[in-house]
Amino acid sequence: QVQLVESGGGLVQAGGSLRLSCAASGGLFSTAAMGWFRQAPGKEREFVAAISWRATNYVYSVKGRFTISRYNAKNTAYLQMNSLKPGDTAVYYCAAEQGGRLSSGVSEYDYWGQGTQITVAT
Repeated sequence: QVQLVESGGGLVQAGGSLRLSCAASGGLFSTAAMGWFRQAPGKEREFVAAISWRATNYVYSVKGRFTISRYNAKNTAYLQMNSLKPGDTAVYYCAAEQGGRLSSGVSEYDYWGQGTQITVAT
């Protein structure tokens, strides 16, 4: 059974930083691509960033501010978020794509975490 557990969410002032972690269990981490998505109230879930073995991809609005990384020895993916803006407020979800493909579509991911709330105050 694959499980993804996010941590690191919370309340931060605009301009601040947070780091999200996604711990994976179930044996797929070494071959999976990992993604981060977010969903604000009343909006659809949107792609934020993804990482495969060799590459990363980001939505334009977070480029230069967010960094996705992974530490395979710990089966953990991270999302370092700097220069946070109120528009970044959302529930952030970790996801795994078991084929290792660097994907940005919600439907392309096979497993999801429960989400963690990020609130950026003005």
